[in-house]
Amino acid sequence: MSSPSPSPSPSPSPSPSPSPSSDALLGPADVRELAAALGVRPTKQRGQNFVIDANTVRRIVRTADVRPDDVVVEVGPGLGSLTLALLEVADRVTAVEIDDTLAAALPATIGARMPDRADRFALVHSDAMHITELPGPAPTALVANLPYNVAVPVLLHMLDHFPSIERTLVMVQAEVADRLAAGPGSKVYGVPSVKANWYAEVKRAGAIGRTVFWPAPNVDSGLVSLVRRTEPVKTTATRAEVFAVVDAAFAQRRKTLRAALAGWAGSAAAAEAALVAAGVSPQARGEALTVEEFAAIAEAVPSRGTSPEPPKEPTRS
Repeated sequence: MSSPSPSPSPSPSPSPSPSPSSDALLGPADVRELAAALGVRPTKQRGQNFVIDANTVRRIVRTADVRPDDVVVEVGPGLGSLTLALLEVADRVTAVEIDDTLAAALPATIGARMPDRADRFALVHSDAMHITELPGPAPTALVANLPYNVAVPVLLHMLDHFPSIERTLVMVQAEVADRLAAGPGSKVYGVPSVKANWYAEVKRAGAIGRTVFWPAPNVDSGLVSLVRRTEPVKTTATRAEVFAVVDAAFAQRRKTLRAALAGWAGSAAAAEAALVAAGVSPQARGEALTVEEFAAIAEAVPSRGTSPEPPKEPTRS
């Protein structure tokens, strides 16, 4: 698939124009007026909940530590509430929007409300999961209000394809935020936790109430901060190999790793051999392991030629 290019500026779409003394950011009335003019009705299918509070988007920008020299990529800008707040601070902002109507309207909204910064804005009309390149300078930060139904895959895709992203702040469903930021031993530690930690140091960065959205969601939201690792996980295994172990371990999370990894390794005995070689107890479970330990197991898989012979009398799970 060819890489996307910035969409040309469309003919002006209806956009609320601020008076010279008013704030450039979108408030509740502005969001509803713009949505009505465009005939936009937020859909659950795309997880659309538009932020209507200017203080909240400015708080997100502050928490994200957006700097004047940052090139920010935003996924799912919607009507532009967060986009405008980012443009107030960052050097450049590139927004990735899948929705046809929203993508067509956003450049006009930026031009009307922040004309002096419009030349620092670029739009990519595409599904973020298909993006492998972005126009202009490489992004240094990712800041986004991610749709709940695709938050984790989109986040991991962007971190994987854009290694120049140093700092990330995403707003996601509170439950997803907890999972992303969970550490080994937590009840909610799982696949998202380990995979996010492959790329970055992850932590919870705040909570967001329901009333700042239109329409108000039925769940609370949370902010998650991800700071890119200065040194990648030390391993000879590839990302795909490590993630395959993670997926297998949590597909049957109630089982011991010896049993859960049997299919991945080829047999329970081979799984035990790989675990022993990695210094991990075959009786452990996935939720107890760090990303480094998963990487060590991936290195010891028999197909890589680094695993010892299975023990003569393997213990049962």
